[in-house]
Amino acid sequence: MNKVPVIIFLLLFLGINTIQAQSRDRLRIMTYNVENLFDTLHAVGKSDTEFTPQGEHHWNAHHYWRKLVRIGSVIAAAGGNSPVDIVALAEVENDSVLYDLTKRTKLHKIGYEFIITHANDARGINVALMYLPYRFRPFVKDTLRIAPPAGHKPRQTRDVLHVAGQVTSGDTLDVIVCHLPSQRGGRPAQHYRLSVAKAMRHLVDSLAAMRLHPQIVITGDFNTSYPSAVFDEGLHVCLPHTASAHVANTNQLYLLTHNMKGRNDVAGTYKYQGEWSQLDHFIVNAPLLHATRPDALHIEQSSCKLADFPFLLKPDKKGNGTHPFRTYLGNFHQGGFSDHLPVLLDLYYY
Repeated sequence: MNKVPVIIFLLLFLGINTIQAQSRDRLRIMTYNVENLFDTLHAVGKSDTEFTPQGEHHWNAHHYWRKLVRIGSVIAAAGGNSPVDIVALAEVENDSVLYDLTKRTKLHKIGYEFIITHANDARGINVALMYLPYRFRPFVKDTLRIAPPAGHKPRQTRDVLHVAGQVTSGDTLDVIVCHLPSQRGGRPAQHYRLSVAKAMRHLVDSLAAMRLHPQIVITGDFNTSYPSAVFDEGLHVCLPHTASAHVANTNQLYLLTHNMKGRNDVAGTYKYQGEWSQLDHFIVNAPLLHATRPDALHIEQSSCKLADFPFLLKPDKKGNGTHPFRTYLGNFHQGGFSDHLPVLLDLYYY
């Protein structure tokens, strides 16, 4: 038997499979509450004096640039062998902070651009989206501003950011970034969170009706874990294991971040009084769960995961596992990263 044709066949077979493997692409999205990423200047009309050199946190240029470098290192590490394509951020003060993060840290080598809201939040914090322009090309940028419910007195919350862009597969991807009202404030705050969730639900319905192939991701800090009224009454989400492979309703939403587990004791993105909570979420619509075309964006079983890098965690002094290595512990500047952990979502296409 002539072994040469067999060898040639095997080489061709392996080559074809290598080409197929290489033709498969990944779009990685990261969501991260970066915990009070303020500059050092007081913004007129905003309650941000604690994050100034004269404020109770003594927030100075050294602390500020250390924080920027650390957040940049998290974003760089989250990409693995290639950079994260889209980064959704919560608790960022303004354009200047995003400019310093993307252009004046080592992230400038990657080439991120950014979009940020300009909300009426009392503290002056916003949500933002960083993106690689050669991987995600925005053509729609808008915001939702939801007023507090009538008769209640919670403070004005952050705007919701909506960005639609074209990805390298040619698909349109709609990304919605939120930072819902805090749980502080009792029932009025709960009503306010629900109002924001309903506004996002209305936006999803509008996009699903507008797009030929709607592909929608909602992400950010929801300030609540599943189950809650935000997910059930506001957004009407389901869990992926309940999905049918023949879902016709393109605006059906699925929560990917319920019961997430990481290394060791990590069981969420935020830890309070020794208990982990999943406050930061990814929600997708049905076409991303069940792609209607072979080359369409879609998720896989392991697409969504916690970015629980060891350097983002510190041992709990009470012996209760670990907790996020945050910037401040009370008024003590310990120089960490954030009180939240990031979450990653991979979308695939061929």
